[in-house]
Amino acid sequence: GIELPDTGGDTLFSDSYAAYEGLSDDVKAKIEGKVAIHDFAHFRKMMKAKGMSAEEIEEMNKKYPMMEHPVVRTHPETGRKGIYVNAAFTQYIKGMEREESDALLQHLYVQAQTPEYQCRFHWEKNSVAFWDNRACQHYAVSDYWPAVRRVERVTIIGDKPY
Repeated sequence: GIELPDTGGDTLFSDSYAAYEGLSDDVKAKIEGKVAIHDFAHFRKMMKAKGMSAEEIEEMNKKYPMMEHPVVRTHPETGRKGIYVNAAFTQYIKGMEREESDALLQHLYVQAQTPEYQCRFHWEKNSVAFWDNRACQHYAVSDYWPAVRRVERVTIIGDKPY
């Protein structure tokens, strides 16, 4: 069932369109047409720490292999461009030296975290939130320890990013 802490546990949403539109023209030109490698390596470490076996982790690797996604995604319905990288999954930008890729990704992560591009959703009993992962990023704030936050989430399969 659903369990919410008395305080904390909010979800932050960042407007990927606004974050992209707030970039300088030089940065926009640098990331246009670039592709990034996405992987759940960060989560693999957490799974190992939580006691998952090597076989279970290998099954996850097969189920969720590394993927290539555009750094700038065009929304298929609105035609608007948005930043489509995040610190949890994006590993590097293809075709760039690692140092340059890391620096550019860090710049994009900070851009997406700009308070002016964010809103904060406070969960209450019977709350329902809908969001479009093609147009925003989200982050579940982990500020409620030792309380528990257990919610339900349904995700639909989306289209191929371009």
